[in-house]
Amino acid sequence: MIRCVSLLASLLLTLGLIGAAASKQTRKAQPVQVRVLLPQEDAKVFFDDELTKQKGDERDFTSPPLEPGYRYTYKITAKFWPNNYTEVIRTRVVEVKPGQQLTLDLRQEDPKQLDDYKIRFVPTPDDVVEAMCEIAKVGKDDVVYDLGCGDGRIVITAITDYKAKRGVGVDIDPRLVKLSQKFAAEAKVSDKVTFRQQDVLTIKDLSDATVVMMYMGEDVNLRLMPILKSTLKPGSRIVSHDFKMGDWKPDATKVVQDEFGEDHFVYLWTIKK
Repeated sequence: MIRCVSLLASLLLTLGLIGAAASKQTRKAQPVQVRVLLPQEDAKVFFDDELTKQKGDERDFTSPPLEPGYRYTYKITAKFWPNNYTEVIRTRVVEVKPGQQLTLDLRQEDPKQLDDYKIRFVPTPDDVVEAMCEIAKVGKDDVVYDLGCGDGRIVITAITDYKAKRGVGVDIDPRLVKLSQKFAAEAKVSDKVTFRQQDVLTIKDLSDATVVMMYMGEDVNLRLMPILKSTLKPGSRIVSHDFKMGDWKPDATKVVQDEFGEDHFVYLWTIKK
C-alpha cells in the first residue's frame, strides 16, 4: 500500500513538472508582427520616433521578443507628401501583445486621431495675388485674412492696391511672421495689418473676416472648411490658390499663367445666406 502511494506521488510530481515546463514554454518571449498599409510608396515610417528603412505602400515589421504578462504600446508615424507644399504627419498609438500579428491601415485619416501638417512656404506669384484679390472683389469695406500668409504679400497687396480696410495674416513659422511685419513696415501699412504666429488648424472663429485667402493644400482646406462655413458671415468670400475643397463646388474659377508658362487655378466660394 505504501509503495502504491509512493508511485502515485511520483507520478503526480512528474506530471506537475511536465505541466509547469509546458506552461513556461507557452509563455516565453515572442515578437509582434505589424503590417503597415500606407497611402504612398515614398512615405517615411517611424516606430517610436525611429525612422525605418523599408519602402513601398505595404511594409512588414517585427518587434524584438516581448515578455508575456505586460502591456506594450508602439507609436507608429507615417510622413508623406501629397503635393509639393504639404507634409502630412499621420500617427497611431497601438497596444500589442507578445506573439500578436496585426495590420495597421494608415491610408486614411482617423477622425479620432487627426493628422498634423507642415506647409512648405512657396511664394504666390504676383499675378496670382492680383487674380485672387480681383476674383474676391476686394474693396474698402473688406477685412482680408490670409491663412498660411508666408511673407505677407497677399494682405499687403489687398491694403495697398485694393484699399481693403484691414488685413490679418496667420502663419506657423515665426520667421515668416517677422518677415511679413518687415514688408508691411516698408509698404507703410503696419497700422492696417496684423501678422500672428499660429497653426491655422487651431483657428476656431473667422467671423471677423469678409475675405479669406488660402494656399495650403486640399487636405488642409478640408479641415478648415467646417470653420469657414460655420463662422463666416453671408456674403463673405473664400479664395484658394490651386487647391479645392472636396465636393464643395466653387462659384467661380480663374486660370492665371505665370512667367514660366505654368497654369495656376484660383477658386472662389461665397458664403450664402
